[in-house]
Amino acid sequence: MELSQQIQQAAAIIKKARNVVAMTGAGISTISGIPDFRSPNSGVWDSVDPLAVASIHAFRQNPKAFYNWIHPLSSLFMQAEPNAAHYALAQLERSGHLKAVVTQNIDNLHHRAGSKTVFELHGHLREVTCVQCYRVQPADGILRQFVDDAQVPRCPECGGVLKPNTILFGEQLPMQEFVAAQMAIEAADVLLIVGSSLEVAPASDLPLVALDNGAKIVIINYQPTYLDSKAELVIRDNSALVLPQIAAALSE
Repeated sequence: MELSQQIQQAAAIIKKARNVVAMTGAGISTISGIPDFRSPNSGVWDSVDPLAVASIHAFRQNPKAFYNWIHPLSSLFMQAEPNAAHYALAQLERSGHLKAVVTQNIDNLHHRAGSKTVFELHGHLREVTCVQCYRVQPADGILRQFVDDAQVPRCPECGGVLKPNTILFGEQLPMQEFVAAQMAIEAADVLLIVGSSLEVAPASDLPLVALDNGAKIVIINYQPTYLDSKAELVIRDNSALVLPQIAAALSE
Protein backbone atom coordinates (compact mmCIF):
# COMPACT_ATOMS: atom_id res chain seq x y z
CA MET A 1 0.00 0.00 0.00
CA GLU A 2 1.31 3.47 -0.87
CA LEU A 3 1.91 6.02 1.86
CA SER A 4 -0.93 8.24 0.66
CA GLN A 5 -3.34 5.31 0.97
CA GLN A 6 -2.03 4.48 4.44
CA ILE A 7 -2.56 8.08 5.53
CA GLN A 8 -6.12 8.03 4.28
CA GLN A 9 -6.74 4.72 6.03
CA ALA A 10 -5.31 6.06 9.31
CA ALA A 11 -7.49 9.17 9.03
CA ALA A 12 -10.56 7.02 8.38
CA ILE A 13 -9.85 4.86 11.45
CA ILE A 14 -9.41 7.93 13.66
CA LYS A 15 -12.48 9.68 12.22
CA LYS A 16 -14.73 6.75 13.11
CA ALA A 17 -13.32 6.46 16.64
CA ARG A 18 -14.85 7.94 19.78
CA ASN A 19 -11.72 7.87 21.93
CA VAL A 20 -8.23 8.01 20.42
CA VAL A 21 -5.10 7.97 22.57
CA ALA A 22 -1.55 8.39 21.28
CA MET A 23 1.42 6.60 22.82
CA THR A 24 4.80 8.04 21.86
CA GLY A 25 8.41 6.99 22.23
CA ALA A 26 11.85 8.35 21.42
CA GLY A 27 11.33 8.03 17.67
CA ILE A 28 8.95 11.00 17.58
CA SER A 29 11.72 13.31 18.81
CA THR A 30 14.65 12.20 16.66
CA ILE A 31 13.90 14.83 14.02
CA SER A 32 14.14 17.39 16.84
CA GLY A 33 17.76 16.34 17.32
CA ILE A 34 17.32 13.97 20.25
CA PRO A 35 18.73 10.49 19.49
CA ASP A 36 16.62 7.46 20.26
CA PHE A 37 17.87 4.58 22.35
CA ARG A 38 17.76 1.45 20.23
CA SER A 39 18.13 2.25 16.54
CA PRO A 40 21.01 0.22 15.04
CA ASN A 41 24.30 2.16 14.90
CA SER A 42 22.79 5.40 16.23
CA GLY A 43 20.92 4.55 19.42
CA VAL A 44 22.09 5.93 22.77
CA TRP A 45 22.65 2.42 24.15
CA ASP A 46 24.92 1.36 21.27
CA SER A 47 28.09 2.46 23.04
CA VAL A 48 27.25 2.21 26.74
CA ASP A 49 25.74 -0.20 29.24
CA PRO A 50 22.56 1.52 30.47
CA LEU A 51 22.72 -0.21 33.85
CA ALA A 52 26.24 1.12 34.39
CA VAL A 53 25.31 4.78 33.91
CA ALA A 54 21.53 5.17 33.94
CA SER A 55 20.30 2.97 36.78
CA ILE A 56 19.31 4.36 40.16
CA HIS A 57 21.91 2.10 41.77
CA ALA A 58 24.68 3.49 39.54
CA PHE A 59 23.51 7.05 40.16
CA ARG A 60 23.67 6.61 43.93
CA GLN A 61 27.08 4.96 43.75
CA ASN A 62 28.67 7.31 41.22
CA PRO A 63 26.58 10.31 40.11
CA LYS A 64 29.62 11.70 38.29
CA ALA A 65 29.50 8.78 35.82
CA PHE A 66 25.84 9.50 35.12
CA TYR A 67 26.48 13.19 34.54
CA ASN A 68 29.54 12.52 32.38
CA TRP A 69 27.38 10.28 30.19
CA ILE A 70 24.42 12.62 29.97
CA HIS A 71 26.39 15.83 29.41
CA PRO A 72 26.52 15.67 25.59
CA LEU A 73 22.84 14.69 25.54
CA SER A 74 21.87 17.57 27.83
CA SER A 75 22.74 20.24 25.30
CA LEU A 76 20.63 18.39 22.72
CA PHE A 77 17.66 18.38 25.09
CA MET A 78 18.12 22.08 25.81
CA GLN A 79 18.31 22.98 22.12
CA ALA A 80 15.49 20.71 20.92
CA GLU A 81 12.28 22.21 19.56
CA PRO A 82 8.97 20.44 18.91
CA ASN A 83 8.68 19.10 15.39
CA ALA A 84 5.74 18.68 13.04
CA ALA A 85 4.72 15.38 14.65
CA HIS A 86 4.39 16.99 18.10
CA TYR A 87 2.40 19.87 16.64
CA ALA A 88 0.15 17.49 14.69
CA LEU A 89 -0.79 15.60 17.87
CA ALA A 90 -1.56 18.90 19.60
CA GLN A 91 -3.72 19.85 16.61
CA LEU A 92 -5.57 16.52 16.81
CA GLU A 93 -6.28 17.18 20.48
CA ARG A 94 -7.59 20.70 19.78
CA SER A 95 -9.86 19.38 17.02
CA GLY A 96 -11.33 16.77 19.36
CA HIS A 97 -9.85 13.75 17.57
CA LEU A 98 -7.34 12.90 20.31
CA LYS A 99 -8.04 12.52 24.02
CA ALA A 100 -4.54 12.16 25.45
CA VAL A 101 -0.86 11.51 24.82
CA VAL A 102 0.94 8.84 26.83
CA THR A 103 4.67 9.32 26.37
CA GLN A 104 7.85 7.52 27.34
CA ASN A 105 9.82 10.70 26.55
CA ILE A 106 11.29 13.11 29.08
CA ASP A 107 11.91 15.99 26.66
CA ASN A 108 8.79 18.11 27.36
CA LEU A 109 8.22 18.60 23.62
CA HIS A 110 4.56 17.54 23.71
CA HIS A 111 3.79 20.24 26.27
CA ARG A 112 5.76 22.83 24.32
CA ALA A 113 3.87 21.92 21.14
CA GLY A 114 0.58 22.65 22.88
CA SER A 115 -0.70 19.23 23.98
CA LYS A 116 -2.71 19.59 27.19
CA THR A 117 -3.38 16.05 28.40
CA VAL A 118 0.03 14.36 28.55
CA PHE A 119 1.00 11.45 30.79
CA GLU A 120 4.80 11.23 31.16
CA LEU A 121 5.58 7.65 32.16
CA HIS A 122 9.32 8.16 32.54
CA GLY A 123 9.27 11.56 34.22
CA HIS A 124 10.54 14.84 32.80
CA LEU A 125 13.37 17.36 32.82
CA ARG A 126 11.39 20.31 34.19
CA GLU A 127 12.47 19.67 37.79
CA VAL A 128 15.33 18.21 39.81
CA THR A 129 15.28 16.72 43.32
CA CYS A 130 18.04 16.71 45.91
CA VAL A 131 18.86 13.13 46.91
CA GLN A 132 19.82 14.35 50.40
CA CYS A 133 17.17 16.86 51.53
CA TYR A 134 14.56 15.99 48.83
CA ARG A 135 14.00 19.63 47.89
CA VAL A 136 12.41 19.91 44.44
CA GLN A 137 13.31 22.87 42.27
CA PRO A 138 12.98 23.99 38.63
CA ALA A 139 15.60 22.41 36.42
CA ASP A 140 16.05 24.95 33.63
CA GLY A 141 18.76 27.14 35.16
CA ILE A 142 20.50 24.18 36.78
CA LEU A 143 20.67 22.23 33.51
CA ARG A 144 21.92 25.26 31.62
CA GLN A 145 24.70 25.67 34.16
CA PHE A 146 25.53 21.96 33.88
CA VAL A 147 25.74 22.22 30.07
CA ASP A 148 28.23 25.07 30.52
CA ASP A 149 30.47 23.66 33.28
CA ALA A 150 29.89 19.85 33.19
CA GLN A 151 29.95 19.75 37.00
CA VAL A 152 27.63 17.52 39.03
CA PRO A 153 24.70 19.80 40.01
CA ARG A 154 24.34 20.27 43.75
CA CYS A 155 21.56 21.50 46.00
CA PRO A 156 21.97 25.16 46.99
CA GLU A 157 20.42 24.36 50.38
CA CYS A 158 22.39 21.35 51.60
CA GLY A 159 25.00 20.56 48.93
CA GLY A 160 23.47 17.20 48.07
CA VAL A 161 23.52 15.83 44.53
CA LEU A 162 20.59 16.90 42.37
CA LYS A 163 18.83 14.23 40.30
CA PRO A 164 16.60 15.06 37.33
CA ASN A 165 12.99 14.03 37.88
CA THR A 166 13.33 11.30 35.28
CA ILE A 167 12.95 7.58 35.86
CA LEU A 168 16.21 5.64 35.85
CA PHE A 169 16.50 1.88 35.45
CA GLY A 170 15.50 0.23 38.71
CA GLU A 171 13.11 3.00 39.74
CA GLN A 172 9.35 2.60 39.96
CA LEU A 173 7.33 4.60 37.46
CA PRO A 174 5.35 7.51 38.92
CA MET A 175 2.30 5.58 40.08
CA GLN A 176 -0.29 8.33 39.72
CA GLU A 177 0.87 9.09 36.19
CA PHE A 178 0.99 5.41 35.22
CA VAL A 179 -2.51 4.68 36.54
CA ALA A 180 -3.92 7.72 34.74
CA ALA A 181 -2.23 6.60 31.51
CA GLN A 182 -3.55 3.07 31.93
CA MET A 183 -7.09 4.37 32.47
CA ALA A 184 -6.85 6.53 29.35
CA ILE A 185 -5.68 3.57 27.28
CA GLU A 186 -8.36 1.29 28.75
CA ALA A 187 -10.99 3.75 27.53
CA ALA A 188 -9.52 4.09 24.02
CA ASP A 189 -11.05 2.51 20.96
CA VAL A 190 -8.00 3.48 18.88
CA LEU A 191 -4.41 3.53 20.14
CA LEU A 192 -1.98 5.44 17.93
CA ILE A 193 1.59 4.27 18.65
CA VAL A 194 4.24 6.68 17.35
CA GLY A 195 8.00 6.24 17.44
CA SER A 196 8.18 3.51 20.05
CA SER A 197 9.98 0.18 19.82
CA LEU A 198 7.71 -1.14 22.61
CA GLU A 199 10.67 -2.82 24.29
CA VAL A 200 10.66 -1.22 27.74
CA ALA A 201 8.25 -2.64 30.30
CA PRO A 202 5.88 -1.83 31.86
CA ALA A 203 5.10 0.87 29.27
CA SER A 204 5.41 -1.69 26.48
CA ASP A 205 2.58 -3.73 28.04
CA LEU A 206 0.04 -0.90 27.95
CA PRO A 207 -1.04 -1.51 24.32
CA LEU A 208 -2.14 -5.01 25.36
CA VAL A 209 -4.69 -3.35 27.64
CA ALA A 210 -6.11 -1.55 24.60
CA LEU A 211 -6.17 -4.76 22.55
CA ASP A 212 -7.91 -6.67 25.33
CA ASN A 213 -10.64 -4.02 25.28
CA GLY A 214 -11.11 -4.32 21.53
CA ALA A 215 -9.23 -1.18 20.47
CA LYS A 216 -7.66 -0.84 17.05
CA ILE A 217 -3.91 -0.26 16.94
CA VAL A 218 -2.23 2.06 14.44
CA ILE A 219 1.59 2.04 14.52
CA ILE A 220 3.85 4.69 12.98
CA ASN A 221 7.43 3.50 13.51
CA TYR A 222 10.47 2.74 11.36
CA GLN A 223 11.43 -0.44 13.22
CA PRO A 224 9.25 -3.54 13.75
CA THR A 225 7.47 -4.00 17.08
CA TYR A 226 6.02 -7.06 18.76
CA LEU A 227 2.52 -5.73 18.03
CA ASP A 228 2.82 -5.28 14.26
CA SER A 229 0.92 -8.49 13.49
CA LYS A 230 -1.98 -7.38 15.71
CA ALA A 231 -2.17 -3.82 14.42
CA GLU A 232 -4.91 -2.56 12.13
CA LEU A 233 -2.30 -0.50 10.26
CA VAL A 234 1.50 -0.18 10.35
CA ILE A 235 3.19 2.79 8.68
CA ARG A 236 6.99 2.61 8.44
CA ASP A 237 7.78 6.24 7.79
CA ASN A 238 8.72 9.53 9.40
CA SER A 239 6.10 10.58 11.96
CA ALA A 240 6.87 14.26 11.28
CA LEU A 241 5.78 13.62 7.69
CA VAL A 242 2.89 11.24 8.38
CA LEU A 243 1.08 12.81 11.34
CA PRO A 244 0.58 16.27 9.79
CA GLN A 245 -0.91 14.61 6.71
CA ILE A 246 -3.26 12.56 8.87
CA ALA A 247 -4.31 15.73 10.71
CA ALA A 248 -4.85 17.50 7.39
CA ALA A 249 -6.95 14.62 6.07
CA LEU A 250 -9.12 14.78 9.17
CA SER A 251 -9.74 18.50 8.70
CA GLU A 252 -11.02 18.10 5.13
